[in-house]
Amino acid sequence: MCGIFAAHKHEDVQAYKQKALQLSKRIRHRGPDWSGNVLRNNTLLVHERLAIVGLDSGAQPITSPCGNYTLCVNGEIYNHIKLREEFSDYKFSTLSDCEPIIPLYEKYDIDTPKYLDGMFAWCLYDAKQDRIIAARDPVGITTLYMGRNSLSPKTVFFASELKCLTDDCDNIVAFPPGHIYDSKTDKITRYFTPDWLDETRIPSNPVDYKAIRHSLEKAVRKRLMAEVPYGVLLSGGLDSSLIASIAARETEKANAEIDAQKYDSEDKHLAGIDDSGNLHSAGWSRLHSFAIGLPGAPDLKAASKVAKFIGSIHHEHTFTLQEGLDALDDVIWHLETYDVTTIRASTPMFLLSRKIKAQGVKMVLSGEGSDEIFGGYLYFAQAPNANEFHTEAVKRVKNLHLADCLRANKSTMAWGLEARVPFLDREFLQLCMNIDPKDKMINKEEGRMEKYILRKAFDTTDEPDVKPYLPEEILWRQKEQFSDGVGYSWIDGLKDTAERVISDDIFAAPKSAWGDDVPTTKEAFWYRLKFDALFPQKTAADTVMRWVPKADWGCAEDPSGRFAQIHDQHVKN
Repeated sequence: MCGIFAAHKHEDVQAYKQKALQLSKRIRHRGPDWSGNVLRNNTLLVHERLAIVGLDSGAQPITSPCGNYTLCVNGEIYNHIKLREEFSDYKFSTLSDCEPIIPLYEKYDIDTPKYLDGMFAWCLYDAKQDRIIAARDPVGITTLYMGRNSLSPKTVFFASELKCLTDDCDNIVAFPPGHIYDSKTDKITRYFTPDWLDETRIPSNPVDYKAIRHSLEKAVRKRLMAEVPYGVLLSGGLDSSLIASIAARETEKANAEIDAQKYDSEDKHLAGIDDSGNLHSAGWSRLHSFAIGLPGAPDLKAASKVAKFIGSIHHEHTFTLQEGLDALDDVIWHLETYDVTTIRASTPMFLLSRKIKAQGVKMVLSGEGSDEIFGGYLYFAQAPNANEFHTEAVKRVKNLHLADCLRANKSTMAWGLEARVPFLDREFLQLCMNIDPKDKMINKEEGRMEKYILRKAFDTTDEPDVKPYLPEEILWRQKEQFSDGVGYSWIDGLKDTAERVISDDIFAAPKSAWGDDVPTTKEAFWYRLKFDALFPQKTAADTVMRWVPKADWGCAEDPSGRFAQIHDQHVKN
């Protein structure tokens, strides 16, 4: 992951360059390892680099040998080795996993992102055509914004974060996932078109437990591609625990099989092993796991149990309520949102990421996406039927770029830490979003809790020759949203503080500029005021999605899982 900033068809790009470099510094936290820029014609590309792959020769922007193409990327391309083999005649100048995008563009033009397996946001400038194209990964794991100024309608800006664009743009949008922009047509078009994106299409494929397991294992394996120390975020919930368990197995397997030289070419690349047989774990033979919570939090207890079971080197961190409250302004500045759920969950993740980076780690695996794919949030239990259950799941996946993906990306990148999310692997999505929603639904009478089919896929009680993935009490632990699991007093403390800070008079006088988007709780009101103070431009708020549970399902307004009807109050800390 890195930070990118681009301006195309700027009227006075030479004079603008110094300002652009200052604007790019606002996202240097995303790329603390190196900075680079290229100015061609009236186009400027700026890059802030976080070095994960190709450490010695992966500086960006990357220019093609012919000098015609300049590329600026924020992301990781997991199939870059295969792409290099496909374009063996191309004279690669770096070891970067991103450079194959250039020969792909030469061959496939705006269809280029269809051939990429990874998480990415990138801009490519074609000097011969004076053309810029920009693309974002299928689900929006990697952040990207696009801006314009009504006084200079031909100029278009792109940036990894909103804060780079607020000075110069009076029209800013969150660039849509799975889309590509082409300055030649001045249009954004969708390139990612799987069948499951249609919310009205209800799938009927029966669940295949082995396929789910094998697909997720492959997704984790390919995301261990790194030349730096890596780890896993471990909350002790089902999703992060499964990712940690698989990663621990893959790390152990890779180290054992390197000695035996049993890896074929494809497996080596998926496991993050280079052509010399080196496992890219910077010498670590065991997986490191990281957890955070208030002292005595449910997540800390569960995470410790998982770490002991999978044999990871575990790092447990705690924070106080006051430390969390003190970080709120920084969290909103980095997250660029006022959504209640996102801020609640981002704050502990933001604090943990700083601790992780201080311990020398630059990449972690995380468990985002599972609850959207499988309807794992407890409010899904109130879905009136399978069709509505599935439609809501598709909507949640399509909006991940405004919610959990945004949180995972920006909470970690605030400290130059990259988060990778195996559940949002394209192949895994294609498999699991096409499962009959009846198999995903909660059914107390049949003993099917939330995410039953995911749990069952990794239940090895009937497979005596397979080592269990998790302790049974973790595999079947009820869903706790991250902001709940770090300690229930965290959310309670936020609400109590908002009650003290936002008087009844203030609450009764929302800003007219908010229009119909008026917060209905003092906590939400408090966050909106903080956001406006940091981002006073009206267009900034247009990039935010504020989420509340479905009222038409009879859900409580508070997004905390504790307010869902089926939440087990006995697990309360």
